[in-house]
Amino acid sequence: RSVTLIRLAINLGFSAGPAIGGLIIAHLSYAGLFWVDGITCILATLLFIKVLNPRVAKTLDNHSVENPRSVYKDKPFWIFFAGMILFGMAFLQYFSTIPLYYRDVHLLSEPTIGLLMGMNGFLIFLLEMPVIKWLENSKYSKVGLILFGALLTALSFIVLDVTSWAGVLIIGMLFMTIGEMVAFPFANAFAVERARHGRQGEYMAYFTITFSFGHIFGHNLGMQFVSLLGFDATWYIMAGIMLISAGLFWLLKRRVKLE
Repeated sequence: RSVTLIRLAINLGFSAGPAIGGLIIAHLSYAGLFWVDGITCILATLLFIKVLNPRVAKTLDNHSVENPRSVYKDKPFWIFFAGMILFGMAFLQYFSTIPLYYRDVHLLSEPTIGLLMGMNGFLIFLLEMPVIKWLENSKYSKVGLILFGALLTALSFIVLDVTSWAGVLIIGMLFMTIGEMVAFPFANAFAVERARHGRQGEYMAYFTITFSFGHIFGHNLGMQFVSLLGFDATWYIMAGIMLISAGLFWLLKRRVKLE
C-alpha cells in the first residue's frame, strides 16, 4: 500500500495532465504547452527542495542481511525481469502509438484524447488504494496478480481489433487501467520482497531498468510496426508480447512455489 500511495500521487497528476494538456494545445498551441510544462516542473523542484530538505537524513531501518544473495544468482528474479521488460514495452504503447490511433483512425481531437487518457489516471486515483488493500488480504499471490494484470493488458489490445465502434476505446482503456492497477503495485512489492534477502540496491536498480528497456525499445518498435504493418497488426503483436509476458509470470509462479 505504501508503493500504491506513491502511485496515487503520480496518477492524481496524470489524471488531470492529459485533459489539461489537450485544452492547452487547443487554445495555446504546443508552444504554450511546453511553457506550462516547464513552469510546473520548476515549481515541483522548488517544492521538493522546500519540503524534502535533502541535507537532512535519518536512518529509519538498520536491518542488515548476513551473506546477502546476489541478484545475478536469483533465477526467479530474472524470469520476473524478462516478463516486466515485455510488459513495459507493450504497456507504453498507451503513451505513444495508442494516442496516434485515437487521432488518425478514430479522428478524435486533442482535448478528447486528453480526457480519454486522463480517465486512466483518475480511475487509478479513485480505486487503486481500496483495490490493493482488498487484494492484499485475499488468497492470491503477488505473482498471480501480476499474471492477471498482464492478461488484462493483452485483452486491452485485442478488443481494439474486434470492432471499429468508438466505444471500444473506452473498453480497451478500462482493461489496461485495471491491468496496470493490479500488476504494477505487486510487481514493485515482489521486487522489494526479493531484495530483502540480498543486495537491495541491485534488485531495485534492475527492477527500474525493466521500464527503461520498455521506454528504449517499446516506443520505437511500436512506431515501426505501425509504419510497416498498420495499427491492427500492431495491436495483435502487442497482445502477443503481453501473452509471452504472462507466460513468463506463470513460469515464475511455479518457480516461487517450489521455493
